[in-house]
Amino acid sequence: MSQRMKWVLLSVISVIALGATAVFGIIAFQQSQERNNAPSVVETAPAVPVDSAGRIVFRNTAAGQGYGHIASVPQDDPSGPRALMDVACDRVYATVASIVCLRTERGIAPSFVAQLLDSAGTETQSWPLPGIPSRTRISPDGTLIATTSFVTGHSYATVGFSTETVIRGTDGTNYGNLEDFTLAIDGAPVTSLDRNFWGVTFIDDQSFYATASANGRTWLVRGDLESRSLTSVIESVECPSLSPDGTRVAFKRVTGTDGTIAHWTPAILDLATGEVTLLPETRSIDDQIEWLDDSTIMYGMPRESTPGDTDVWALKADSSDTPRVFIEHAWSPSVVRSAK
Repeated sequence: MSQRMKWVLLSVISVIALGATAVFGIIAFQQSQERNNAPSVVETAPAVPVDSAGRIVFRNTAAGQGYGHIASVPQDDPSGPRALMDVACDRVYATVASIVCLRTERGIAPSFVAQLLDSAGTETQSWPLPGIPSRTRISPDGTLIATTSFVTGHSYATVGFSTETVIRGTDGTNYGNLEDFTLAIDGAPVTSLDRNFWGVTFIDDQSFYATASANGRTWLVRGDLESRSLTSVIESVECPSLSPDGTRVAFKRVTGTDGTIAHWTPAILDLATGEVTLLPETRSIDDQIEWLDDSTIMYGMPRESTPGDTDVWALKADSSDTPRVFIEHAWSPSVVRSAK
């Protein structure tokens, strides 16, 4: 076969392959649209503002209309009809004043964006994210937002990922990437190139906790915006969440591995005593825990039999009970509390 014929044959094969890819993409998109346009499998209600305490905001993962959208239910009726906003998110967090939504913009080359919404779901600000959305939090007084995105990789469960965690004010002030803060572990500065930070939980409008990793180890660190510093508190803590009363931190801890895949168990750190309590959850938790109240935590778990669907589970923080489903077909929960 001549060189010219080889090039012709290669071109034909390439066109066929691209055409097949395009057809597959169109079919997948159509199937997705059909699935999302079908009637919802849960009872829904018109959108309501989340401008008062006592509601739980989450990402709706029930099949049908409203899949992926911001939803909310009364805290005292989590299984009741969910009010759906016309806003889709990968990750969501809410306070009485605002909602932050991290989302993927689908396309030939996907892009990622953060949106700040008012309590009714109307956008007030937006800014680009560098990669796949992962974590987000708003400070108790509603003035600060933290976002974590994957720059490389897509999961904390495997090696080789890299994150970018940024704190900004709701007034537009950008406090920057936590990688630009100074990091001290047990009093010694750490400047290694493999430093990573994720999972911010705010203490007030100047300080916060987060996860820091370096040299294959992780720590709970306390951050200060004024000094732009991060100081270690305790080792082997990931995705911290400060309790409403400010006395404990819920987090996930690696308690085993399956090859290169981590197994995380939810745990509670008593900040006064330093005591850590592992909770009775046998499954691996890959989520940033949210406190339902001062005695109960919540976290998302995938439905193994239904890809793309998840449930929010609840568990007593004193390890006095076993996990229970709290909200079906839900992800990324946050409790709307009174502003501090």
